[in-house]
This record gives sequence, structure tokens and C-alpha cells, in this order.
Amino acid sequence: MVKSIVGTGGFVVVMVLAALIAGTIGGSIERTLVVFFISLIAVLGMGVYSGNSGILSFGHLGFMGLGAYLSGILTMPIAMKQMTLANLPPFLATAHFDLLGATVIAVIFVMVVALVVGIVISKLEGSAATITTLGLLVIVHGIIIGARDFTRGSQSFFGVPRVTDLTVAAICAVLAIIVARFYKDSVFGLKLRASRDDQLAAGAMGVNVRRERLLSWVISAGIVAVAGVLIGHFLGAFSVKKFYFVDTFALLAMLIVGGMATVTGALAGATLITLVTEILRRVEGGIEIFGFQTPQLFGTTQIGIGLIILLAMAKRSDGLFDRLEWDEALLGGWFAKKEKIVGDAPPEHKPVPEGSLQASSITKFFGGLKALDQVSLALANREIVGLIGPNGSGKTTLLNVLSGVLPASEGETLVDSQDVSTMTSHQLAGLGIGRTFQNIRLFSSLSVRQNVAVAALNAWPKVSTIVANEKVDMALEAMGITEFSEVQASTLSYGNQRRVEIARALALEPRFLFLDEPAAGMNREETDSLMDDLKSLCDRFGMGILIVDHDLPLIMRLCERVVVLNEGRVIAEGEPKTVQKDPQVIEAYLGHKGSQQVAEVLSD
Repeated sequence: MVKSIVGTGGFVVVMVLAALIAGTIGGSIERTLVVFFISLIAVLGMGVYSGNSGILSFGHLGFMGLGAYLSGILTMPIAMKQMTLANLPPFLATAHFDLLGATVIAVIFVMVVALVVGIVISKLEGSAATITTLGLLVIVHGIIIGARDFTRGSQSFFGVPRVTDLTVAAICAVLAIIVARFYKDSVFGLKLRASRDDQLAAGAMGVNVRRERLLSWVISAGIVAVAGVLIGHFLGAFSVKKFYFVDTFALLAMLIVGGMATVTGALAGATLITLVTEILRRVEGGIEIFGFQTPQLFGTTQIGIGLIILLAMAKRSDGLFDRLEWDEALLGGWFAKKEKIVGDAPPEHKPVPEGSLQASSITKFFGGLKALDQVSLALANREIVGLIGPNGSGKTTLLNVLSGVLPASEGETLVDSQDVSTMTSHQLAGLGIGRTFQNIRLFSSLSVRQNVAVAALNAWPKVSTIVANEKVDMALEAMGITEFSEVQASTLSYGNQRRVEIARALALEPRFLFLDEPAAGMNREETDSLMDDLKSLCDRFGMGILIVDHDLPLIMRLCERVVVLNEGRVIAEGEPKTVQKDPQVIEAYLGHKGSQQVAEVLSD
């Protein structure tokens, strides 16, 4: 909260000073600044979705156009509508609102449209979602042209009151900055940014990715609609091409060059592209240099903006300001001290209720391949069970099915007799099933503390942010990484990244914890330390732990019971001493000729 206030406060000061200076000078400077403020609002709106989700959108200019046309109809004098839009429905033909009323109605309408469209788009990933937004832009463009009774089609839409001045534009820009920054720093923004870095891990930590994307999509559409209202009432007359590819290109350039992940980047990108555009437009029309008149160079503006994008991507692929706000870059350490919760003792984890997880006859097909074949497994609280087997035996596939990442083809999974077989990963996380991954899947752009907070906020708003912070402190302390809490997670050593991943799962307060090769890549000292920590976690918190690892000595010393998979089937189960002598287990690892070597390894 403190960080958001400081960050937005700095922007407000800059914006007010710019407005005062431009208002004093007047003329073309004032008009340029009005256009800049409107462009900034649009870029901030696009950034709320694209910056936090990581999905580039080409469709937001469609929302901007809807806002401009609808608000224009609502504010246009009735006599003008009777003359230029004679076929309007009666409720629109007789309606007349001021700018504020028309803006509210236009924003609500656009957000409803965005909600309907977003239900589909939120289900799509990456390039598929981006292409769909491009299709949205084309569809809205076609609708505006086709709705001639409302929009005059491809002809100029005129008669809109020109009531957007510097004051109105500046106030709306400030409000847009506040909304964009507070959204980014909110629980919703944190969860969406986590999914941007790793959608699979975010789901496993309880993030409903589709819902978070849909929320940001609707909010961003509302902000962009405000920009449409303002530009319509600044120009007074405009056509549908104003809200198509040329302006989409310009606004995306602002978003990408500055850095779409930050409000600071939006401001920097809008400033840079606006200045370059103003200069190149003058060059494009021909200018006089030392008495020499340059010829007209059509297309110079678009070429110049394109070159800036190429240069920015080559040198700074995440934009000028990367993924840090100006206040985070300059005052990050101060914020860490202000927001750190200090207690006399580490907060305690709530005791885990007694219960069990039962997987019965789990079968999983990938096309014609049967990856799991009638696998049954049980896990109780305060129990550490090892899951071993040769490469390709189905261990990770089984964890994916049990944690909801993959649906089972056959079989069922019960938690305390409740069938959870059809639940998704974020739903199972809410039931207390946490996990780590074979390959480390941290939220790379977030700090260690933010990584763990994503899981701790799983139950928000039922659980307050204060309680969630206490969970974070507990998890960091339990894994011995409190000193790294404000460090970017991706910069830690491999062993500490593993600990962050376990701490993140621990913040869910899981009843059952699945660990997929947690000791992979660790040396013997790190492995022994991790083994001690896992025993401590089981004793302290009472959770059941299912662990997959190729470090067989670790499994045999740590686990009370071991389940062995081979070719998707359970071939042995029982105490470690019994399993390690099982002929099928020995043969599964090295075959008949290597049986003696395997026996020696397992008995180490």
C-alpha cells in the first residue's frame, strides 16, 4: 500500500506540473499534451491486461472506438442527431447527457461487452489469445461500419461537443494511473503476474488464472473506453479508421517500448513516442533546414516508430523500465523495511486435521500410450511416502493427476472420502494439496516473498492480508530463507530456489504435499539438510508428504513407506527394507545382469 501511494504520488506531481506549464504556454503545446494524456490513459488500460497477463492485445482500440461513438451519441445535441442520425432508436435520439454521464454509461457498456468477449479470450493462451484480440479489432471495425444508423459507417462522425480540455484530460490520466498502479499491486495483480511468469505453477498455488485474466480484461477495457470518450470529445469529428491499425500500432509502440509490465513504462513509452511522433510528423511534411526545404517524406512517422520498437527490443526486450516501477528501483530497500512484519516469534502453522488421500485405479492415456495403468496409492497425515521408479515409469504423470494438472482417464481420487477427481489444480490447492515440480517453476520476475505470498493469499479474502503475511513469514522461516525474502527469486542459487518452491507450497498450509525431485541438482550436504527439513516439516505441521526422487539413499532413509512404479504400474509397495530387496524392483532398474549392483546401491 505504501509503495503504491508513493509511486502514484510521484506520477501525479509530474502530471500536474506538466499540465500547469502547458496551460500557461497554451497553443500547440497544450493540444499536444491533451493528446498525450489521452494516449497515456489508453496505454495504461492496455497495460492492465497485457502487462500483468503477458498476453499482447490488439483489440483494445475496438473498445476505445465503442466508447467514442456511444458517448458521442449521448452528448450530441438532439437537433444534430435528428439531422445526421435520423434513424436512431427513440431512446438514443432523445437522450442527452453531459460528459460525465455519457462517460459512465459508455464505460459500463464497454465493460459488459468486454465481459462477454473475455469469457472466451480468458480461456486461450499466448499467441492464440493475441490473434483472437486481433480478430476482435477487425470485428468491431466491421460492426461500426455496418451500423450506419448509429455511426454513419465509414463516413465522418461529427457534431460531438468538444469538451475535452487539458484539465479534464489530466484528471482522467491521474485517475487511470491510480487504478493501474493499485491494480498491479493488489492481490489480483500479484496473482495475474504470477500466472504471467508460470501459469502451471500459479494454478498449483491456487490461482484461478482464467478468472484473474477476465477481471483484468474487463478493467482494462473500461480504462480504454475512457480514452475513447475523451478523444471523441477532443476531436469533435472522427471516423472509424481512428480506431484501427494505425493508432493500434502507435499505442502498442508506447506500451512495448516503455515496458508493458509497469506504469512507469507506460508513462515513459507514451512520452517518448509522442515526442518522436511530433518531430517526425513535421519532417514528414517537409521542413526548412538552413534555408533548404526538405521534400515531403510520407510514412516517416510509422517507419520511425517501427525502428524505435526494433531498437528497444534488441537492447531491452522488457522495455525501458523492465519490470520495476521507478519507486521500486530507487526505494526498494526502504519499502522492504517498512512493510516487513516483525514478531517476537515465528507464527505457527495451523494443525493439519487428520485425514487421508486415496487414489484408486488411476489410469492415464496419452493418445494410444498408457502412461498409468490401474495405479492405487494412499497417503495419510504425518506420513512420508516415497514414489520411485525408472525414468519414464509415470511418477511425474501420477503427481500431475493427483494435483489436478492432468485429468485421469480412469479411476478416482478421494480426500477424506470426497471425490476430487474432476477438480482443477487451483481447486485442489484450496483443499490443501500443495506441490513442487520436477523442473523448478518459480515466478521469475517476483521476489521470494511475492512468490510465497501468491500461495499464502490462496484463501483471500476469507483470510486477511495480515494473516497471509504471517503465513509467508512462517514458510520462509521453516525453509531457512528469510534473509532472501526481498531478493528476486530467479537470482538465487539452485538449492535456495528449491527451498523457495517448497516454502511456496508450504504457505498453502497443505494437508498433503507432493515433492517432485526436490533434491535434484543438490550436493550431498544440501540433500542431507533438505532431508532434515522435510522430517521436521512432517513432525511440526502434521502434513502427509509424497516425494519423488532419484536419490535412492534419500528415499530409503527418509520414507516410512515406498511405492515403486514401472511402465505405469505399481510393482512393489512397503517398507524400504522390504522394497529394496524385491526382485521386480531390482530388475526394473538394471535388469538381471545388474541386480547385484542395484542391491548394493539400495542398501547403502
